[in-house]
Amino acid sequence: MPITRGQLLKELEPGLNALFGLEYDRYDNEHAEIFDTETSDRAFEEEVMLTGFGQAPVKGEGSAVEFDSSNESFTARYTHETIALAFAITEEAVEDNLYDRLSSRYTRALARSMSNTKQVKAASVLNNAFNTSFTFGDGKALIVTDHPTVGGGNLSNKLATDADLNETSLEQSLIDIAAFTDERGLKIALQGRKLIIPSALQFVAERLMASNLRPGTADNDVNAMRNMGMLPDGYVVNHYLTDTDAFFIKTDAPNGFKHFERSPVKTSMEGDFDTGNVRYKARERYSFGVSDPRCVFGTPGA
Repeated sequence: MPITRGQLLKELEPGLNALFGLEYDRYDNEHAEIFDTETSDRAFEEEVMLTGFGQAPVKGEGSAVEFDSSNESFTARYTHETIALAFAITEEAVEDNLYDRLSSRYTRALARSMSNTKQVKAASVLNNAFNTSFTFGDGKALIVTDHPTVGGGNLSNKLATDADLNETSLEQSLIDIAAFTDERGLKIALQGRKLIIPSALQFVAERLMASNLRPGTADNDVNAMRNMGMLPDGYVVNHYLTDTDAFFIKTDAPNGFKHFERSPVKTSMEGDFDTGNVRYKARERYSFGVSDPRCVFGTPGA
């Protein structure tokens, strides 16, 4: 007795779902090294940057205490995108008993495509970090020398002079991070936690951070960054970064890189009455972004 299309879908779908899940999970979630994941139940999320308070004044004996107010500085919006892709197996392929071989091949390709797209979307936050056409909540690119603050000055999360990754540029980056201030100009004592690099810089990073002595010199000087415990989370290679000499440092700012998951990846399968084709679809909704530019420091390289 020949198998009906309904029976085929019922028998085929669980196996394809399992195959999709195995293939999708096989690829590293490189974005998890950078972004903190939160769930969302709305079309978009907004996070407001509050200014905090200024320096506390001296209260004279018998005088009234002074009041300060914390206002909104800017709002970072995360608009979720729907990512979806599907494939179809023709009725003729089903008739010719090719559906098993084709469906497994197509399902693996679909999972690879969905996973790759997610990593490209995540990396685009850093790939466009210096591009003034991609503005952040305060109207500036993510990494610039002139983020405006309520206190009247500017915040820089970019090297004053662009440089390639080396001992001097990395040390200066950490010094600049330690000088970060809040919206009212108060020191906030941030530190660099993790170096984020493209694959082209992994050997340079290993020499800089793993050597006991200073790299590239015959002097018997210690590797100060290693001895002082700088960048305690080490370095991570992101294979989706497009600039081969740009590098980034993730800081310990509490509200920085965010990944909102509106709908996790789901798959579905159905038959098409008009064509007789069997169709299989994958879909998910998410967004990537940054709530506070103090979470990152970087340079596009020399």
